[in-house]
Amino acid sequence: MSSTPPETDSAADQAPPSDEPRSLRIEDWLTVAIMAALALITFANVLVRYFTNSSFAWTEEISVFLMILLALVAGSAAVARDQHIRIEFFSDSGSAARRKALARFGSAMVALLFAIIAVLSVRVVWDDFRFEETSPGIGVPQWWYSVWLPIVSALITVRAIGLFIRQGKPGAFTDEPREKDHSKELS
Repeated sequence: MSSTPPETDSAADQAPPSDEPRSLRIEDWLTVAIMAALALITFANVLVRYFTNSSFAWTEEISVFLMILLALVAGSAAVARDQHIRIEFFSDSGSAARRKALARFGSAMVALLFAIIAVLSVRVVWDDFRFEETSPGIGVPQWWYSVWLPIVSALITVRAIGLFIRQGKPGAFTDEPREKDHSKELS
């Protein structure tokens, strides 16, 4: 028997890609916190329902809000990591210049879309605040929920712009020539 440990290819053993923003910890921690809150709310509701045959009225409203927020936060992380939805037949075929152009076009369109959503959703938040709309389940001000749409949409816009910039750098695609690293020649 060999005494050497088997090699693993798990994601935990690999270093993160060098072009991945370090600030993605924000989205990662928000995802963890939102998932934990969803799990706790759901578990508490199940326990109350099991022991009392009734449930907390507020859990559904809060859970729906948290799921929407989770989708937006995860979308921001997907954009920053360049893992957003695309048709790989078109995006991965052709020359490096074509792939780069399509990738940058996609990033620009994501940035434009979420910038428009951010701007237009500010009006929704203002209307919720101005008309004193309340949530249907627990009666809190509706803008407490809607205020997160322009904030997270703006975050996604910033992430898409960052991706657009990273995709424009030389060597961003495998077939594309990279800038020469002179630090290796000096050693």
